[in-house]
Amino acid sequence: MHETVICEEIRQLIKRARTAQSTAAEYTQEQIDDVCLAIGWEVYNDANITELAAMAVEETGMGNVADKIKKHKGKVLGVIKDVQSAVSVGLIERNKITGIEKYAKPVGVVGALTPVTNPTATPGSNAVSIVKGRNAVIFAPHPKSKNSSARAVEMMRAGLKKIGAPEDLIQIIREPTVEKTAELMSQVDLVLATGGTAMVKAAYSSGTPAFGVGPGNSVQIIAEDADFSDAAEKITLSKCFDHATSCSSENSVIIHADIYDKVMKRFTELGGYLCSSDEKERLEKWMWVPNKKGHISLNPRIIAKSAVEIANGAAIETPENCCMLMVEGCRPVEHDRFALEKISPVLTVWKYEGFEQAFELLKELTDNCGTGHSCGIHTFNDQYITYLGEHMHTSRIMVNQPQAPANGGNFFNGMPSTVTLGCGTWGGNITTENINYRHFLNVTWVSRPFPPVKPTDQEMFGAYLKKIGESL
Repeated sequence: MHETVICEEIRQLIKRARTAQSTAAEYTQEQIDDVCLAIGWEVYNDANITELAAMAVEETGMGNVADKIKKHKGKVLGVIKDVQSAVSVGLIERNKITGIEKYAKPVGVVGALTPVTNPTATPGSNAVSIVKGRNAVIFAPHPKSKNSSARAVEMMRAGLKKIGAPEDLIQIIREPTVEKTAELMSQVDLVLATGGTAMVKAAYSSGTPAFGVGPGNSVQIIAEDADFSDAAEKITLSKCFDHATSCSSENSVIIHADIYDKVMKRFTELGGYLCSSDEKERLEKWMWVPNKKGHISLNPRIIAKSAVEIANGAAIETPENCCMLMVEGCRPVEHDRFALEKISPVLTVWKYEGFEQAFELLKELTDNCGTGHSCGIHTFNDQYITYLGEHMHTSRIMVNQPQAPANGGNFFNGMPSTVTLGCGTWGGNITTENINYRHFLNVTWVSRPFPPVKPTDQEMFGAYLKKIGESL
């Protein structure tokens, strides 16, 4: 498509978005909260999300309908719950001690890039967070999920129309291309990139302020004191949910030697199948194949497919109840492809003797792939938890929780609800936070004067100088 045509198409989207956003910028808190409820309801009610889930699976071939419905229900309700009690209009904070007042303003028009693995819940959740700040959003969907993402946007626009809000607060590129997405990123006020590494790098290179995510490769430790059955159940639930479309899905589990056999037995009872060394070799050849450029990469035909379908592709016979394939990992981890993010219900298991060994393996696995994203531990030993908190280069640590539903916030923990997880400088991101409505606010600080409070040199440096044998 000619460059001029692309620019004009995006320019028109931006123009409509700015017109709509200028109206929303004058909304009261009550009005914008109603807008959030209106669009949230459209991607939450049973009839609509059933349609969206079916469309997403049919169009992408990834995940399954039942789990995508649950994902919509959990994510959208979680985001709505977080924003409904939040102040995003006018005075949002007053500090009586410093005299500082903070006033929230919109960031303007946001360009939001969405992944093929989560094409309907991502725009649904992100739209609520973005619009909460009285902003407009234009989604750039993945080409392989453009129709399901567009349908989600249509539903949310219908919700805007019902309450008399500008429909162009939420728009989408109907026929997405790399060129159109690049042009969108260059014209908006802020970019939100939820997806693969290449997408995030493009967002950061666009010249526009951007929030992005890092690659996932979540690893859980099961310590010797853990409730091993509960841990196995939570990990299986997390790993198998929507055929592991979530970047938070556990890719590896490090199990203490004393309970290793018990955990593996429980995994098997729950539908896990441990591959033999020969089966692991066949599975690797099926899961990693040459791409168009001749480089070995993850086979698109296994991404977010069922364990049985993946096993069939590798000529592996599994029990009828199989929901998860398991392989034993081999060190050094950089030589074992199963240590990488797999985006499929294939779990790599590792055995350790002491916590120090578990920590070193955890570091190796996450440094090899997924630095800064997340990890978890099943234990009741606060010393283990504190050590991880102090030493792991990770943005979030889940304790005794299923990683996939916990990382992005859930009703059983205090994490902000989101589908976009910052990974800090470790993962090449600007923040370690769960991206939420606060990230779509400009904040004006108002400072009022007060009588000077200036410390003396003795107050500031006296104790230190005495410690080193010097004086003022």
